[in-house]
Amino acid sequence: MLFENATLADGRVEDVRVAGETVAAVGADLDAGADERVVDATDRLLLPGMIDAHVHFRQPGFPHKETWATGSRSAAAGGVTTVADQPNTEPPTVDGAAFDAKADLAAASLVDFGINGGVTAAWDPDSLFDRPLFALGEVFLADSTGDMGIEADLYADAVERAAAAGARVTVHAEDATLFDESARERDDADAWSAYRTAEAEAVAVERACRVAAEAGATVHIAHTSTPEGIDAAAEAGMTCEVTPHHLLLSRDDLEELGTHGRMNPPLRSEERREAVFERVADGTVDIVATDHAPHTRAEKDAGIWDAPSGVPGVETALPLLLERARRGDLTYERVRDLTAANPAAVFDLPNKGRVAEGYDADLVLVDPEGSRPVRAADLHTKCDWTPFEGRDAVFPELTLVRGTVVYERGEGFGDAAGENVRSA
Repeated sequence: MLFENATLADGRVEDVRVAGETVAAVGADLDAGADERVVDATDRLLLPGMIDAHVHFRQPGFPHKETWATGSRSAAAGGVTTVADQPNTEPPTVDGAAFDAKADLAAASLVDFGINGGVTAAWDPDSLFDRPLFALGEVFLADSTGDMGIEADLYADAVERAAAAGARVTVHAEDATLFDESARERDDADAWSAYRTAEAEAVAVERACRVAAEAGATVHIAHTSTPEGIDAAAEAGMTCEVTPHHLLLSRDDLEELGTHGRMNPPLRSEERREAVFERVADGTVDIVATDHAPHTRAEKDAGIWDAPSGVPGVETALPLLLERARRGDLTYERVRDLTAANPAAVFDLPNKGRVAEGYDADLVLVDPEGSRPVRAADLHTKCDWTPFEGRDAVFPELTLVRGTVVYERGEGFGDAAGENVRSA
């Protein structure tokens, strides 16, 4: 396949040839082969596919919420070419047997994938580290979906074992002792944000980073929702991610979202959201990851204390970021780094994250001016709603995973092309 006159994130206009699974050449005036498909990419952006380091595809255990087939279709339609699945499934991915069972299900994925291992009191680190793990984590320092919150001693042991195994640790950092119990007297949609306080995140990030440093481990802080948490990770020399919902939504949106806006950590004030956006734009934040955590509309239509936490986002993340770049709030280079180049560096994926010769041909073609509203009815996740309904976004026209077309607008989806990035 040859992309002619494609605009790259840095503004260069180049031809890009894909041969087999890799980018074979990037240059001007490349000649098309006799049987080569030629894509006219004039006035189109050609980007490296997004590496979403934080998804919950819900299998095994909860296929009514999402499956590897539906989740990966949603990923492909949103320009995501690699996902890392978290361990809070049923059974949780805390031993070798659970890893193997999930790997069998992941064979249905259209996109490349990694499988994270989890930590509970019943985990089996020897068999877990014997598997091709993407990372250890999400290690929960407070309960979230799946009730996998662990005590401080077990966290310290886990990061020591991970350091010995050379594995990065992804941490869900909230300190439950700093939750505001008085908020439980309320039943409005904002009560969840009042309950799981901003202080609880900042303190937990500081502690998680300190314990990891003492163990010689490297941690990655998941879904930081506060400027204080982001700064704590950066000051400790650790990496962090921000989700699209913490980047673009705030407590001001909860009156409209209701319980569909409940997630962990929760939405923060508009002032904090703006400060988070500044840190995403200026390079303090390392990556954007979705924490795609689908639940059905029926499950979310409950009281604030009964509704499950989590929102879908794997199909809308890159399109929403591209819209902000279209408006001038971010550069296309920054979007590339947040979604592809930096995740590849943080999680040691040396063949991914760039449109360059020799790299995996994980490519996304978009019309940068092709903005349209997000509609749940148009998305491909099994989840039948989105917190971004009506917001403008720039969706892909074409998505390739290692040279295979897995999504083409108007044509649909290709066959499952995904491989485990740690064992491929």
